Amino acid sequence: MPRQARLDAPGMLQHVMARGIEKTRIFSAEIDYRFFVKRLGELLDETHVDCFAWALIPNHFHLLLRTGPTPLATFMRRLMTSYAGYYNRYHERSGHLFQNRYKSFVCEEDLYFLELVRYIHLNPLRSGLVKDLEGLKRYPWCGFGVLMGRYKNSWQEIDEVLKYFGDRVGQARMGYKKFMEDGIKQESRPDLTGGGLTHDKGGLGMRLNVQEKNFEDFHDPRILGNGNFVRKILQNLQRFEEKGGPRLTLKDLTERVAAWSNLSTSDLSSGSKRTEIARARAVLSYLAVRLNRMKTTEVADFLNVSQSAISKCLLSGERAVKENKGILDEILK
Repeated sequence: MPRQARLDAPGMLQHVMARGIEKTRIFSAEIDYRFFVKRLGELLDETHVDCFAWALIPNHFHLLLRTGPTPLATFMRRLMTSYAGYYNRYHERSGHLFQNRYKSFVCEEDLYFLELVRYIHLNPLRSGLVKDLEGLKRYPWCGFGVLMGRYKNSWQEIDEVLKYFGDRVGQARMGYKKFMEDGIKQESRPDLTGGGLTHDKGGLGMRLNVQEKNFEDFHDPRILGNGNFVRKILQNLQRFEEKGGPRLTLKDLTERVAAWSNLSTSDLSSGSKRTEIARARAVLSYLAVRLNRMKTTEVADFLNVSQSAISKCLLSGERAVKENKGILDEILK
């Protein structure tokens, strides 16, 4: 069966994995891990891709990413090509380093975000590289130690994970540690490595008609989520591709949000705290930063508010979008 095309658009949560060819090592020395981490951080900063979880194992790696304007395929090609070139030169070898192409799965955030963060960060423990959570916290090639404050890096998204476990950092870290402890007691989760409902609904080859009315059992091997989510993703991608994947400017977005909210563009940049203006500003911030991958500093300057104000807008904007499913269609149609 021919390989299916990858699914990608700005703002998608993706679980990405890659293994060494014939399951051989892709990390053989500490310098290898350091090169990979350095290159990963450079590309994340350059492309405005978010990374919430990561783990490097001797023969494979896992990443949990939210994509930006740069297609995931471009991001992964640059990461894997530069690393394979380095590895072959340093270890005086030739030929392919990675087994086939990387695997990636679009994931439903509400159901799987925390489960995937935990699954990825438990990989070194489940692989026998460390014995317990204390050892995992000291393992430098995994995001768990960063979340727990043992290590620091500038590119791992910490706040978006810890916010689920408490308002204060210390409280949140204790809550996340308990969440990890509970995960150790669970059996392995093959469903988190992709395919979603395909494990239960009759194989990988089913083709979907996204216009069908009964979509509860929809599934796609490239998507981890329930039938409603699968249908929504396929429909959104179809619209995105039909429009040629447009990247709206901040001015374009502001005009669309202003029209949707029956406000003027000057209202949105006025700094006013009126309820309807604050709500529209929050939705605009969410669309600009989360979906179009613009910098918070750029949006803050444009709207004449502080960067911390934009950070708060992102949370309320995300909440507004989730509570009112038709907002995106009304604004971006």
